[in-house]
Amino acid sequence: MTFLEVRDVHMSYGHNEVLKGVSLDVAKHEVVCLIGASGSGKSTLLRCINALETITSGEIRVDGDVVSGPGVDVNRLRRNVGMVFQSYNLFPHMSVLRNITLAPTRIGGKSKEEAEAQALELLGRVGMRDKSHAFPDALSGGQQQRVAIVRALASNPQVLLLDEITAALDPELVGDVLGIVRELAEDGLTMLLATHEMGFAKDVASQVCFLHQGRILERGTAAQIFEEPQEERTRQFLSRVVTAGRL
Repeated sequence: MTFLEVRDVHMSYGHNEVLKGVSLDVAKHEVVCLIGASGSGKSTLLRCINALETITSGEIRVDGDVVSGPGVDVNRLRRNVGMVFQSYNLFPHMSVLRNITLAPTRIGGKSKEEAEAQALELLGRVGMRDKSHAFPDALSGGQQQRVAIVRALASNPQVLLLDEITAALDPELVGDVLGIVRELAEDGLTMLLATHEMGFAKDVASQVCFLHQGRILERGTAAQIFEEPQEERTRQFLSRVVTAGRL
């Protein structure tokens, strides 16, 4: 059953059309990876789903509810649709614990005690409980990204969007962060990822979408896309990925 629906979505910055009629179905518990060159529209699509960008036309639904267009309750949307960014986006003047508990207490209606208990549990899960009172600038990039993932999970989202979450990390930290995402996938969390980590996408994704110039040019299972791509542009992209040692 489709849980996240994207229907003929267009999005423009002025005269520059970034998304050109994107349609996508994501079932509950599915992990969908968006791949493609930089500028193909992957990040913009994620930002549209989370209402960080306004679509020009089309429709987006989560669990049957329209979450695009005028009158959408953005706070409600973001309780159900969490997002993790490549640049972490932690508040530098707040401790790790406060970064995580801010949304659950202010928007989610949780008490401070309840939110902190959940935050500490989640931090323990990613090996960061001892950093709960640290501030972001005292953490490594990998540690900050783990905190960012926990912050997104603290609102108990139905869907988690991840936008190139390893792009800003040193290579030795990538595996730690992807390991956490792999565990979330095994737990059945519905996820939509924009990623350049092709090996990870091949191992984890139930569906892979190749974006090119604002359109989904090809989609299929990981095996179909990585082993038997049908489109010439997909083959060219993957050939370059292999040459670069990324697959």
